[in-house]
Amino acid sequence: MKEVWRGPAFMMGAMVAYTLNDAFMKTLAGNVPLIQAILMRGILSCMALYVLARLYGGLTVPRLKQDRVLLCVRTLAEVSAAFFFVSSLFNMPLANVSAILQALPLTVTLAGALFLKEPVGWRRAVAIGIGFCGVLLIVRPGPEGFNAYSIYAIMAVISVTIRDLVVRRMSAEVSSTMAAFTAAIGVTCFAAVASLGTSWVAIGAAEIGALGAATISLVAAYIWSVAAMRHGDVASVAPFRYTSLLAALVLGFLFFGEFPDAITLLGAAIVIATGLFTLWRENRAVRQSVK
Repeated sequence: MKEVWRGPAFMMGAMVAYTLNDAFMKTLAGNVPLIQAILMRGILSCMALYVLARLYGGLTVPRLKQDRVLLCVRTLAEVSAAFFFVSSLFNMPLANVSAILQALPLTVTLAGALFLKEPVGWRRAVAIGIGFCGVLLIVRPGPEGFNAYSIYAIMAVISVTIRDLVVRRMSAEVSSTMAAFTAAIGVTCFAAVASLGTSWVAIGAAEIGALGAATISLVAAYIWSVAAMRHGDVASVAPFRYTSLLAALVLGFLFFGEFPDAITLLGAAIVIATGLFTLWRENRAVRQSVK
């Protein structure tokens, strides 16, 4: 695979995997308490990532102090993002939470330019902005749904921004699997504390299958999201975060029979167009540099 394609490919894969995870978790709604499902999925994810790390030799403590510090910061940011995301989701309409979270391509690109001196041309910035407009056409948040918990959603955006930019500073010694493993441990510990006092229920074969599928999706998302930030410029990868909304539309139709209306399809077309434009620009830049 060409280097220019790696970052976008990993990011698209991660966003689809995250959305698959959400879809499988949603099928458990009403049958399994949310915190119980998150904790069980977390335990399974830690086990799966541990096995992968052992198989591929990625389970080693970084030798450099900077890498160890960055790994801890990334894990704390992952836990912080999980806390603020779940808190906002419990107290705000999903569309409003989604709208705030879709600011991520903008915040990651801006932070990358300010703190990491990443190159951001005006065409990339415009593509990200237009993609965000397409996202707003898809989610169409209502003003009545924004409340004090909007700050929690904003804090989730800040946490994810920190989480992803930290990866850019890690050396190659820290494997993507190791970064994902420590993040999974952190989120699972958070879920364990949050589950105290929660009544658990027995689960059947269908619930076990959904949890297993959610675990596989989440493990892939963890690893690919780390890998995405290690390939290409931040600005060239950022627009492909919008893939999650497109995946949500497809999975909503396949899983729950939710067919998007014309405005939603228009928004999806805009998001796809900005992604294709970004890929075209990156390929053109590579060809010109070769010449």
